[in-house]
Amino acid sequence: MLRRHRRKYPTPCRGICRHTDGSPRVLLDPDVAADINAVLRRFPSATSTVPAPAVDYRAVVSCPVREQLIARAYLRSPMFCRAALPSYRAFRLDTQLQFDLLTRPAGRGGLGLDVRITAEDPYEDAVEMVADLRRGRLDIFATAACGNPHPWLSDDDNDMFRAVHDVFGHAAAGRGFDRHGEEAAWLKHVRIYSPAARSALTAETRGQSSVVFAGLAEGFPVQKLIRLPRRFTDPAQFSVAR
Repeated sequence: MLRRHRRKYPTPCRGICRHTDGSPRVLLDPDVAADINAVLRRFPSATSTVPAPAVDYRAVVSCPVREQLIARAYLRSPMFCRAALPSYRAFRLDTQLQFDLLTRPAGRGGLGLDVRITAEDPYEDAVEMVADLRRGRLDIFATAACGNPHPWLSDDDNDMFRAVHDVFGHAAAGRGFDRHGEEAAWLKHVRIYSPAARSALTAETRGQSSVVFAGLAEGFPVQKLIRLPRRFTDPAQFSVAR
């Protein structure tokens, strides 16, 4: 009888994660993060009108159990799921609005960044990227140079998203490109997107990075248009270090 009532899936940690000893805490320039967040507070976006609880992004970690579950869900998904299209349409629009904010001159309320698309990966780590942000510029590794096109987003769409995620995800959260930094960047960025776009945003970030760090595929996963289970797109479902 007990077997009937066992959970189908293991339970990822919410709150303190019992599976990891702590986050590497790769923290980026707090002054740059403060400048970005000041601009974001003025962003007239389509974000949720429900106030989000405060998060200490320095403490966010990727729970290995959740990471494995997300990675397996991503790999099981088809290349193109039509049910995911509405979320991707909202995601593309939100990304365009955020890219405008990223590049709009500071005198008009934006960050005024000079975004350049490069044929090679421009940065060794997030520290180098943030140093460039201090100079008012950002280099992005071109989607066209990666040999991994998206089945629906154009290369320009993908390049715009890479730019806004580096700034409004990683730099705004103050976290790097390690597994815990990717989780913190997802949590920061998903709160900026409209609820309709969060499923697509999660697939493009939390989904793909989980495959990489769970070690279930060689290299970066094939890009897909998918819809992950709702429990993985919920901004309330995250873990923090002990």
